[in-house]
Amino acid sequence: MRMKPIAVLTALIPIFAGLTLGTSALIRPTTPPPPSQASPSPAVKKKIEAVINGLLLPPKAKKVTLMKLDDRMHFYKIPGVSIAVINDGKIEWALGFGVKEAGLGDLTSEPVTADTFFEAGSISKPVAAMAALRLVQEGLIDLHANVNDKLRTWKVPDNQFTQTNKVTLGELLRHTAGMTVHGFPGYPAGSQIPTLVEVLNGAKPANTAPVRVETVPGTVWKYSGGGYTVMQQLLIDVMSNRQGVASLEVPFPKILQEKVIGPIKMEHSTYIQPLPQNWQSGAATGHDAGKPIKGKYHTYPEMAAAGLWTTPSDLAIYAIELQKSLAGTSNRVLSQATTKEMLTPGLGSWGLGLNITGQGESTRFGHDGVDYGFEALLVAYETTGQGAVIMTNGTNGVSLCNEIMRGIANVYQWPGYPYPKPIPTPRPQSSE
Repeated sequence: MRMKPIAVLTALIPIFAGLTLGTSALIRPTTPPPPSQASPSPAVKKKIEAVINGLLLPPKAKKVTLMKLDDRMHFYKIPGVSIAVINDGKIEWALGFGVKEAGLGDLTSEPVTADTFFEAGSISKPVAAMAALRLVQEGLIDLHANVNDKLRTWKVPDNQFTQTNKVTLGELLRHTAGMTVHGFPGYPAGSQIPTLVEVLNGAKPANTAPVRVETVPGTVWKYSGGGYTVMQQLLIDVMSNRQGVASLEVPFPKILQEKVIGPIKMEHSTYIQPLPQNWQSGAATGHDAGKPIKGKYHTYPEMAAAGLWTTPSDLAIYAIELQKSLAGTSNRVLSQATTKEMLTPGLGSWGLGLNITGQGESTRFGHDGVDYGFEALLVAYETTGQGAVIMTNGTNGVSLCNEIMRGIANVYQWPGYPYPKPIPTPRPQSSE
């Protein structure tokens, strides 16, 4: 399915209305409001056209050739793409390309727009990490204490690897806790969904192994979605047992709504799994090799690791908040000091939830995301006010996202970003 070129000049830059998900909304969530539409300036239109006609292969490519987004979507069999670009500390443009679901025909295919929901995959992790750090700031969790001190519903099983070093929240967030289970495949429509404890124990109907410690915490970097699932249980237990008084369990989506999503106004985002019915009409369908997956998308009870539904614009809002928090100009969730700690790289060049690359003005944070049928990429600079988020509804999406990201980096002249040089000058797309 190829995108229609006319979509290039119909940019949808959402100006979101107020949406809140209170306690009752976790049962019957409010439908996200439609975005306002604003036409980009002629200068921004030229940048958009340069980006979509200027995708780039990796720096070591033998031949430097500018590629068209339409052609690369067709090559990777990805029906839909949504992009938000950050420039000068704000969202400069946000735009959708292609369709939400392939194979429906021109009359029934719905176009991807800037407000189409996608599963964020592992980009769920850094957003959840921000909530965990908010609880650290509030004195509810010690970043460096044994997580078993606060876990109530489930405990990290001790073994030979935890005799001297215990698992801490900081190690979980940096992927240095020595935890098993790299990632999660999700649960197809119609499947029985396990509880969080069943996931942690690898007990049926969970489809992954038990989450356990397999190396001494703090000694080795190893990516672990399982570790973030432990963090999910930790946040639930802490928020459900404040002041040492047990109460009704606080749902994880409510915690994220109160601590991050609401305060920074990510108004088209939710961790509710499965996706609420009245959000479904705005969601993209996941695809594998260009074909819609059964049931449109999988359900992820591992919400902290893989359960966020969102848009590129909302993730750009998250990135901008981090940029401003680091500069001390907006600290709606994290203080400047906590943000600096979050973005300080440790083993494996990872901070507390984000990968950190580059040096000086080229220092940037980011994360990619893969849920079945959805792939995405976030990159943002710490100090230059630049960045972008790209989300796709197809496998091989990260490869396409990287090509788009290199094109954006070239057009916007991102410092230190790895793209081939010299690069031909992008030519504006024909209006014919």
